[in-house]
Amino acid sequence: MRYSPERKPVITLAAGPVDSYPEVLSALSKTVLYDYDPAFQLFYERVVDKAQTAMRLSGKPVILHGEPVLGLEAAAASLITPADTVLNLASGVYGKGFGYWAKRYSPNLLEIEVPYNEAIDPQAVAAMLKKHPEISIISVCHHDTPSGTINPIDAIGALSAAHGAYLIVDAVSSFGGMKTHPEDCHADIYVTGPAKCLGAPPALTLLGVSERAWAKMKANKAAPFASMLSIVDWENAWSRDKPFPFTPSVADMNGLDAALDLYLGEGPENVWARHALTAKATRAGIAAMGLDLWAASEAVASPTCTAVKTPDGIDEAELRRLARERYGVVFSAGRADTLGKLTRIGHMGTTAHPIYAVTALAAYGGAASLLGRKVDIGKGIAAALAVIDAAA
Repeated sequence: MRYSPERKPVITLAAGPVDSYPEVLSALSKTVLYDYDPAFQLFYERVVDKAQTAMRLSGKPVILHGEPVLGLEAAAASLITPADTVLNLASGVYGKGFGYWAKRYSPNLLEIEVPYNEAIDPQAVAAMLKKHPEISIISVCHHDTPSGTINPIDAIGALSAAHGAYLIVDAVSSFGGMKTHPEDCHADIYVTGPAKCLGAPPALTLLGVSERAWAKMKANKAAPFASMLSIVDWENAWSRDKPFPFTPSVADMNGLDAALDLYLGEGPENVWARHALTAKATRAGIAAMGLDLWAASEAVASPTCTAVKTPDGIDEAELRRLARERYGVVFSAGRADTLGKLTRIGHMGTTAHPIYAVTALAAYGGAASLLGRKVDIGKGIAAALAVIDAAA
């Protein structure tokens, strides 16, 4: 056993959390300032300004101090009322899961669900809105990570806006790795975080909130206030002149600051391009080795995570165990309905560089071969390199 469970892996190519950039790790070790020190209050305001620039928002984003599940549940609790009719779009485990939160706050839940290797068709959304004009909230997961598939949120958002519905978007594992911003898709609450494509630890949530969503949340008497789930409590926390509802995660704000500097410094378009190229090279290699993508088509395959369909006769958990034990490479399993059916290769942040496609193909192909599924690893690597070289 070359890399025992007690030893750290060599490379983590998981679907998140991902390894942090060295500059982020360095920032995490900075002095932890008192949250009411003027220096920290000014610093916090400046970090929010950077996040606003990165998210291309006309208003200030909100930072919640917990990983993005906090933001997703807070969005459901704050925006949804018993009088709302919610249309939940489920193309995967995470999209389906949001429906359970929605049902907690409103009994009126409608759903469009498609096979978990496909994406939501905007025409189906349009038809549902026509059939049910009472729909007032739409929820959608942009990148349903357990499937490695992408939903067309800009088209869905345009339909939502025309209908007058409020749109909640889960962009946790897509923002920063592809072109997506809250106002591009008419999101009223847009939930993301720095632990995926921005290459920081899993400790914060970033929210884009529309003006009308602020008004609706404030009018919702059942919304959480003076609570960890409160969004409204943090509305003005960005200002150096306003108090924090409770102690913010000071060290993680240092890390977020560094992550945003890297993202904006490299240039968002350049960041998206290397995510896309890494995924494209990986997909080419998978196909060349005679293996199948989980996504029904490349058109819905994510640039931040490649899901590989488990070959017939292979124990997926054993494949991942061998990849780690023999080669020191960590992949992600599926979740719930996709568990055992696929392996996820992450292309996020630090590992969204094309050379990691070669590493992933070698480790996956090697593990599959050890389990009796003979693949031409060399052919797969050659295909990946051809994609990389063509983009040079």
